[in-house]
Amino acid sequence: MKVSPVTPEPVKVENIIRNVAEDIVFPRFQTLASHEISTKGSGDIVTIADEEAEYALGQALKDLLPGSVVIGEEEIAENPIILNALTGDEPVWVIDPVDGTQNFANGNTRFAMIVALIYGGKTVAGWIHEPVRDTTVWALIGEGVYEANKCLQPNSPKQIDNLIGTLSRFQKERLSAFCIEQNGKQELPKSVEKYGCVGAEYADLARGNLQYAFYKGTLKPWDHLAGVLIHAESGGYSALVETRIPLKPDPKLRRQAMLLAPNEDIWHYLLNLLVG
Repeated sequence: MKVSPVTPEPVKVENIIRNVAEDIVFPRFQTLASHEISTKGSGDIVTIADEEAEYALGQALKDLLPGSVVIGEEEIAENPIILNALTGDEPVWVIDPVDGTQNFANGNTRFAMIVALIYGGKTVAGWIHEPVRDTTVWALIGEGVYEANKCLQPNSPKQIDNLIGTLSRFQKERLSAFCIEQNGKQELPKSVEKYGCVGAEYADLARGNLQYAFYKGTLKPWDHLAGVLIHAESGGYSALVETRIPLKPDPKLRRQAMLLAPNEDIWHYLLNLLVG
């Protein structure tokens, strides 16, 4: 496997994430005390596991790749200007130490740890680790997607009504209303409730357990950059609804909508259903 001059061996990054999961994150799962959970200015919750894992990941990843910088979700809450590093010259690690914090705090097993590596304005590698499953899905740009040393090559259903994706409650209601309007004459995909953890959704897209997903709101780089690369490397197609181009590293956080699908034709078909 080819490795970019700025990209460390993927297994080394995977091992760092797994070690932090085992030492810091998993021991806190279902054992958090009330004083170990707080609320950020955005209204989102943060736990001691988020904070300690972000610090440990950041230190280990910078040591692994000297000269690199780290952008972590929790640090951004205190110092948003660090997002400007996304357009700098140095390699940048973008970290979500515990994706699905609400699930984690509630004892729900659907949470993940996400790491993306950005260089030259592109996402060149991404890792999604699910501590409860102790498994990591990762990708290098141009090299495919892997899990447990196996290349993932999901087979997408050819029939629209066999597609399964995650939608918000509002989006599911829109799809149901469209079905009634069409009197069942148009093929419609199946949908399930969002996981509350985008990392787990991206991992299931790569495995072929999901075939599409729709995200609307502030598309935060620590949530989506690794997953968008992983989805693309598994053969999927994604684009922002407004610009029709893929999501890229951008220091400006703005409200956007993004659709992910198995290919471009299905992307346009689903876009018509979900957005009109």
